[in-house]
Amino acid sequence: MRLSHVVVALGTLGLTASLVFAQAPAGQRAGGPGGQAPPPMTNLQVFPKDTPRPQVLQTMQAFTQALGVECSYCHVQEGRGGRNDLASDEKATKKAARGMMLLAREINDKLPPAVGKAADSTTRVACATCHRGVPIPKQIADIVTEAGASGGATAGLAKFRELRERFFGGQSYDFSEASLVVIAQRANAAQKADDALAYLQANLEYYPKSVRTYLTMSAVHNAKGDKDTAIKDLERALQLDPQNAQAQRQLQMLKG
Repeated sequence: MRLSHVVVALGTLGLTASLVFAQAPAGQRAGGPGGQAPPPMTNLQVFPKDTPRPQVLQTMQAFTQALGVECSYCHVQEGRGGRNDLASDEKATKKAARGMMLLAREINDKLPPAVGKAADSTTRVACATCHRGVPIPKQIADIVTEAGASGGATAGLAKFRELRERFFGGQSYDFSEASLVVIAQRANAAQKADDALAYLQANLEYYPKSVRTYLTMSAVHNAKGDKDTAIKDLERALQLDPQNAQAQRQLQMLKG
């Protein structure tokens, strides 16, 4: 099981409790009707059964923020007039969450000796380590490449722009100049040179002074047998960065 999948579970288990707390009337939050204590949480299997309610709620609220999903992602919660059974184990995501929480706990126990640091000096695995605000923490290069596998660069770029529109400025995905370059390199390795060039051309819309983009374009054009255009790509790269040793070396090889 991948480490990123471990963190999926850490977030998904906690969603319901945080919203239950947010939706409960003020009196019930403090101590229930008439000052009585609220009923204990039921079906706790990873948290110790005597864990104080506020501690569980606080932990789960952090999970919620890390994944950006709602309680119903793991729990049976249909709202007013519907079925609301937060203790139910019928959803597969909730069952998986428990296993992932235990696995994450095991990983955090093993991290200090693995990295040769004291426990208080070791960075621990948490939901936000991988998720950063999305429930499935896939890399943007994987998402776009999968979209382009059946629909080509048109579909891949549509997915990229959709994600950029929704998430740019946050930490969920990497929208730096490197992302589309990596995607283009994958396309080129899959012998889809035209797709690779489409990704690189789109990258220049966002980063018109990206030397790395022109270097990659040169490699793709040269692989296609278009040596003249490959030379022009390198010359453009050197206009942007005259001291770039890689561009200088490649240009010398092509002209030589």
